[in-house]
Amino acid sequence: MSPRSTARQYGVAIRAMLVFTLVLGVGYTAVITAVGQLALPAHANGSLARVDGEVVGSSLIGQAFVDADGAALPEWFQSRPSAAGDGYDGAASSGSNYGPENEDLIAAIEERRDAIVALDDVSTDSIPADALTASASGLDPHISPDYAQLQVARVAEARDIPESDVQALVDESLQGRDLGYLGEPTVNVLELNIALSQLKG
Repeated sequence: MSPRSTARQYGVAIRAMLVFTLVLGVGYTAVITAVGQLALPAHANGSLARVDGEVVGSSLIGQAFVDADGAALPEWFQSRPSAAGDGYDGAASSGSNYGPENEDLIAAIEERRDAIVALDDVSTDSIPADALTASASGLDPHISPDYAQLQVARVAEARDIPESDVQALVDESLQGRDLGYLGEPTVNVLELNIALSQLKG
C-alpha cells in the first residue's frame, strides 16, 4: 500500500472519529439531557428534597437521623442501616458482603436489635429484618411499613403530638409495589420526616 493510500485511510478514520464523537458523544448527550430536563426535571436533577427552599437530601438516597455522637434522634423516623462507607456514603455504595454466619454481621445485628429495643421500647420479635440489616447498596431510602409502624409511638411521644397524627402520616407515605406487583410496599424515610416536620408539636 502506498504512503498516499495509507495517509488517505488515516484521514478518513480521523474524520469519522471526530464526526461520531460530536454526534454520539456531544449531540446524543445534549438531546437526552434536554429530554430529561423537560420530561422529568426532578428525577433528572437527583430527586432533591427541599424544605423552605433549602436542599435537605435526595429522596433516592438514605441518610442518618442521628446526633453528633451517632445516637438516633427519637423525634425522627430512623432509616435502614447502611454499610456504605461510614454510612450512607454515595461514593462507597455497597453492602457488607458478609454471609449469614459471619461473626461481625451477627454482632452488628445484635447491637442494632438492642438499640431498637432501648429506643422504641419494643420486643425483639417485633423488629423487622430491614431494621437490622443493610441493603445491597447501603443507600436504600426506604423502610418497610412494619418498621415505620414500630416507630410511630416513640416519634409521637418525643414530639408531644397525638399518635394518630403520626400514624396518619405513615399511612399517607406508604408507597405500593412498582407497577402494582413488583417488590414490596415501602415508606420513604426522608419524605416522611419532611412531612413530620410540618406538624405542630
